[in-house]
Parts: sequence; structure tokens; C-alpha cells
Amino acid sequence: MKTPLRPVILRFDSLPSTNTEAARQAAAGAAEGLCVVAREQTRGRGRRERVWVSPADAGLYLSIVLRPAALAPEAWPLITLAAALAVREALAQTFGLEADIKWPNDIIAGERKLCGILAETVETGTGRAVILGIGVNLDDRAFPPELKETAASVASLTGRAPAAETLLQSLLGALSRRYALLQSENGAREIISDWSRHSSYAHGRRVRVSLPAETFDGRTRGLEPDGALRVETDQGEIRIVRAGDITSLRTSAED
Repeated sequence: MKTPLRPVILRFDSLPSTNTEAARQAAAGAAEGLCVVAREQTRGRGRRERVWVSPADAGLYLSIVLRPAALAPEAWPLITLAAALAVREALAQTFGLEADIKWPNDIIAGERKLCGILAETVETGTGRAVILGIGVNLDDRAFPPELKETAASVASLTGRAPAAETLLQSLLGALSRRYALLQSENGAREIISDWSRHSSYAHGRRVRVSLPAETFDGRTRGLEPDGALRVETDQGEIRIVRAGDITSLRTSAED
């Protein structure tokens, strides 16, 4: 198995975005494992350039530089699946929280979003790097009141003030192990298997898939080797979803 990451943490009181700063550091030659942590983000972002609200000390906001040269490019999307498993493991270890994973990488509890993960690739003088950003809602200040029905926080789920530093150290340890596993022989298969075992979205979940040009309903039928989601449409066609928004559909009686 590949040698685990040895993260070096850079801490900031405030940044526009930890992903932006980590990308800047990577372009300047930062080694794999550099981890940028900020108490707040003033222009945090999620998937598809959505705003990620990041008030001071209301969440854990971090981005880490990865240089997965040993990993085939077609397997790079599995980094976010590995990260989701690491976050889930860290939440369980630190707070005793049992969370679900919504494809591809949102951590949810009670169908409400607890954590978002954003992976971006950047070109650097020493090759392409992946900037892996993770934002965990520590308390309810981490999101606007109007999102209370769709967002959750560690504090609201556990009833106590979360230990951000303990979570950070647990998360970095779990991420290091998962990242090393991913780059080992049969690691991709193990990550997909573990993700499928810990996500209620892997098999048989009734969902709506929203793509830029269309929307369709169906039922999930597992993952492709690159982490793409297989969805069987209501017409019986298997669609492969590599990018898009997935919404769980509730029915009065599951068929």
C-alpha cells in the first residue's frame, strides 16, 4: 500500500476560499499533503459554483493538495468517494454520528446535508494536482435559517458543542488511509465496495436525476468502475450519470 499522507497544516483566520488558497499553493510547488484550514471563508463555493456559506468557527473548512500521479486519470473521480468515506468515518469516531453518503459525495444525516466535498484539478509546474475541499457544518450558524429543513450540523445532531480540532485530526487520518488504499492494487474496487456498503443511494434508491439538458426519474443500480452512478429509468434503460444533481424521491409505497 502507498505510504499514507503526512499532512502539513496551514491555518488562516479568514480566506476567500480554502480551495483557492490550496490551488495557489499547489501552483507555487506545494507538496502533496499540504492542508489549508480557515476559521471562515468569505467566498466559499460548492459544486457547480454554488455558494458555500462559511461563517467564522461555525464549520470545519479545509482543502488539501493531492498529487495522485500513481493513480490512473480515469480513477481520479474516486478520490471524492474515498473522501466521503473518510468524513463518514471521522464523524463516527469523533462524535458517534452515523451518517449516510448521497452520490457522489455529500454527507447527510436524516436526509439533511451535513458536509460537502469539492474536488478540483489544477495544472502546476510539477504536474496536475487535485485540490480536495471539505466543509463540515459544526453548528447551525453554518447555514442560513431558510436551509434548516435541508441542512444539518454536528451540534444539532449531537446536542453538544463539537470539537473541531479533534474532528480535523481524525479526518486527516482517515483520509490518509483511504487515499493510500485507493492507490493500492484493487484499491479502486475496495473503495467502490465500501462506498456502496455505506450509502443508501447505491442500490434501489428512487431518485430524480437533473442534468443540464434533461431530467429523468429512476432507481439506482450501483456504481461504474470510475464511480459514476447507474440509474435504471422508468422505461427500463440503464443510464450512466457522471455529473448531475440527484434528488431522493419519496413514494407512499416503495415498489
